[in-house]
Amino acid sequence: MDSSFVLYLGRHTLETALLLAAPILLTCMVVGVLVTLLQAVTSIRDMTLTIVPKLLAVGVVILIFGGWMLGVILKFTNEIFGHVQNIGR
Repeated sequence: MDSSFVLYLGRHTLETALLLAAPILLTCMVVGVLVTLLQAVTSIRDMTLTIVPKLLAVGVVILIFGGWMLGVILKFTNEIFGHVQNIGR
């Protein structure tokens, strides 16, 4: 195992983590901005108003993208175990 392979694995791991987290993070960001705008317009300062919509939106995103996310992480895991198996030979 050389340094280029270790860098490849590190980069691939970070890319996969970012790819898996992106739908949830983007959803939280969009819902957070919308709720903040609603609070600014209506002058409502309730903390549950910010948490509950984000939780609901994240739940919907996980239901929609869950199968795809599972496929990506399984592909990544199989690739990593394949590399570990090749290193052991």
